[in-house]
Amino acid sequence: MAEQKKVFIFDDNTDILELCTFILEDAGYEIKTSSTSNNIIEQVMAYIPDIIFMDNWLPDVGGIDATRALKSDEKLKNIPVIYFSANNDVMSLADQAGADGYLSKPFDIQELENIILKHLPA
Repeated sequence: MAEQKKVFIFDDNTDILELCTFILEDAGYEIKTSSTSNNIIEQVMAYIPDIIFMDNWLPDVGGIDATRALKSDEKLKNIPVIYFSANNDVMSLADQAGADGYLSKPFDIQELENIILKHLPA
């Protein structure tokens, strides 16, 4: 069996975190969640995920700044960051942040799994 892929989800909405965790664990992923993007580099370094989901509205440090910080870090910049937001401008927010992709909320289970498969080589 292939090694479990690790997904790190940043969102201040615990319902979203629980839902994503439930869906993705069921699909065979290992999940870590955080409701804040403070010390983003340290948080991600401690886990080294295969892919990151970043909410736009996070307390203190917003998703754009957090994503930029990751993308300017030599060790972490190659981890795909998927921006996700209920903002209808999610595409341009993802662009500003330098994210690798985006997912609009609300999303369905299939969309969530598809975007992971798209960004993670099997």
